[in-house]
Amino acid sequence: MSNIPRKPIHTIGDAEQVDRALSDKIDWESFYAIGKRNPPFVTDKPDESLVRYIEQGHLKPGRAIDLGCGIGRNAVYLAKIGYRVDAIDISSTAIGKARLLARRSAVDVDFNVGSIFDLALSVNHYDLAYDAGLLHHLQPHQRPYYLEKVHAILKPSGMFGMTCFDTSGGVPREDWEIYQEGRMPPGIGYTEDRLRDVLQYHFEIIEFRPMRAQSEDSFLLGINGLWAVLMKPLH
Repeated sequence: MSNIPRKPIHTIGDAEQVDRALSDKIDWESFYAIGKRNPPFVTDKPDESLVRYIEQGHLKPGRAIDLGCGIGRNAVYLAKIGYRVDAIDISSTAIGKARLLARRSAVDVDFNVGSIFDLALSVNHYDLAYDAGLLHHLQPHQRPYYLEKVHAILKPSGMFGMTCFDTSGGVPREDWEIYQEGRMPPGIGYTEDRLRDVLQYHFEIIEFRPMRAQSEDSFLLGINGLWAVLMKPLH
């Protein structure tokens, strides 16, 4: 796609310049169903950054949504500490495993199969939206739609937390390069400046740091190659 402007895709107007979608690199249904890989995030441990935000008083129990919840580890943790939690993932296999984890943990989470782009989510509804590795798998032209939707579903006082690949965890590709190559990498790697630039149109950043690696015997998940970001919606 040689006609793609060589600039970042930040707004809906930028996104509308893309006249065809890229094929997805990862088949998430097969990823969770086959189970041949054992990535660190397929675990029952919550993110260390999410737990720290709670411990530091940045987040208070309320209504939360886990976006791209996988097998439900962060959703279940939030339910355990008093949140009312909705959780979504495009993989029905992942959601089935998440429901098992919730039952074993004796908590209630409303798990749903689907995409944030397709599900009807209430505006100004959530105190917390959490994204553990979803944004870096989005095609660049999907990013502004995603961030606008997250912004819309949060209460004015709500918070948005995420983990996202840095350039050591993901593939460092500019937006225009991805469309020129015609394929989506298995996760975009963002520099700090680039990720801040992406987020600044919708959110004020409260904390931005590398995720802190954890030992294998820790009850928290923390791995190298990820940014941990906490932010609040701009108004």
